[in-house]
Amino acid sequence: MNELEGLTALIIEPHAGMRASIHSMLTLCGLTRIEHASTSNQAVKHLGLRQFDMILCEYDLEGGQDGQQLLEDLRHHKLMQLATMFFMVTAEGNHSKVVSAAELAPTDYILKPFTADRLLERIGRALDKRNAFLPVYNLMEAGDQEEAIAACIEGQRLHPRYAVDFLRLRAELHMFLGQADQAEPIYRHLVEIKAIAWARLGLAKTLFVRKQFTEARDILEDLVDTNRNFVDAYDWLARTHAAVGELQKSQTVLSDAVAVSPHAVRRLRTLADTAFEAGDIDTAEKALRQVVSKAKYSEFRDPEDHVKLVRALVHKGDPVGAAAVVRDLDRSMGGRANTPLCSAIASALVHEYTGNEQRLGEALGTALASAKDAPNLSADLKLELARTCIDNGREEGASEIVREVMSNSSSDAMVTRAMGVLEQAGKGELAQTLAQQSRQQVVDLVAGGAARAKSGDYQGAVRLMLEAATKLPSNPAVAFNAALAALRCLEHEGWDNRLGAQVPGLIGNVRKLDALNPKLPALAALHQQVLKQYKQGAHAAAPLRKAG
Repeated sequence: MNELEGLTALIIEPHAGMRASIHSMLTLCGLTRIEHASTSNQAVKHLGLRQFDMILCEYDLEGGQDGQQLLEDLRHHKLMQLATMFFMVTAEGNHSKVVSAAELAPTDYILKPFTADRLLERIGRALDKRNAFLPVYNLMEAGDQEEAIAACIEGQRLHPRYAVDFLRLRAELHMFLGQADQAEPIYRHLVEIKAIAWARLGLAKTLFVRKQFTEARDILEDLVDTNRNFVDAYDWLARTHAAVGELQKSQTVLSDAVAVSPHAVRRLRTLADTAFEAGDIDTAEKALRQVVSKAKYSEFRDPEDHVKLVRALVHKGDPVGAAAVVRDLDRSMGGRANTPLCSAIASALVHEYTGNEQRLGEALGTALASAKDAPNLSADLKLELARTCIDNGREEGASEIVREVMSNSSSDAMVTRAMGVLEQAGKGELAQTLAQQSRQQVVDLVAGGAARAKSGDYQGAVRLMLEAATKLPSNPAVAFNAALAALRCLEHEGWDNRLGAQVPGLIGNVRKLDALNPKLPALAALHQQVLKQYKQGAHAAAPLRKAG
């Protein structure tokens, strides 16, 4: 039996002749279920409808987005299953450009020109490894990370040729579960047996999440010094500097990373935010112009980028350029969520600078009305709106925004920053009052959910906490209690497919917001208990297709 029989493939290639050539090669290799996309946007639509066993993507995509940027989008938005093999097809001259962050690396690179035999060799090698890891991938996709760790141990025993890869994935799973103390010895072992750069990076991550910033920095600085192309190390070194308030150093490191790998939009965003906070408006503007340009062709472009560019231009005294950016925002991103709100905030910044009080008042009115239904707008822009309001006689609107930012805060640092907006305007007492009100709001919400669950009204507790999680998606306490309420409801009221499908996302949000929460392991354990109780998830899921 042909080992590729039954596998599915997506070819992402702008030129019809090359698509046909690759299609023919895949057919010669034994594949028959093949689909095509000529642009990154078409590829995203294909992957929104179905999954593929392999993707062959040309690096030089037409229409503005390259293959590396597309891969970044697909990974970030989880449009590819773990078992999907992603091959980057590129000319020899582009190879240095596509070698980027380890976390965003494709399965393999295929250098043009190539033959069907060469293609089959690369696919066969990748397929062998994928099949070895399928049991782990099944468990991870089902949300059973603890069992996935056990499967890594078993996989290492059965497939010793992939021992290092199984150890790496096992350490990453421990990190995902917030178990940095268990990941650390694995990374240290890998460093000892092989001085692998990514193992040292993993060790630095374990130190970072436990706030051992000096030790993490030392490892990361050495990594950057000895491997100038390892951009993941740059990213974590920048984060480490930022965590201890060294914004200038963080900005310098990010600038170096962008010089090495200039196409990663999320890194450019981070550079822009860091530079603006450090007071380097020129660098912020330059980075934001690149973000707007590079993200223009992405299905996941964000209107906030335009607002931040407007803010930088206004700070530089360029209202004409800022107004042009607002027009581009309205023209290019109409119909997207938060676009009207972002346009109103950006317009308010321009009119504030030019002194057009009537247009400023209209823009602020629109922004305040829209902000009530925009829980996912960044705290940064909400505080910019609050500052504009309070500077222009709209204290009530500013207070409401600041209170919401405080309630939805993921850290004490953001609460302090929100208070600072009012304190700088001489409203220190109001800042203290709003901080207390926001804390009490969260306490009351959590207590209300707990009271309903205690009385046996598990569904009422879920409704209350899910509504709270929608309104306050960045608050760690709300996220944790929403996940707990959902699990308790399933445990006591019986399995519900819709609610059960929400739980992995709820737990994932807790991990993202509060990775060191000591209750996380117990929450994950309760999830696995409920899945086993009703024979769901990995305990009943159909396995991913295995070739051969």
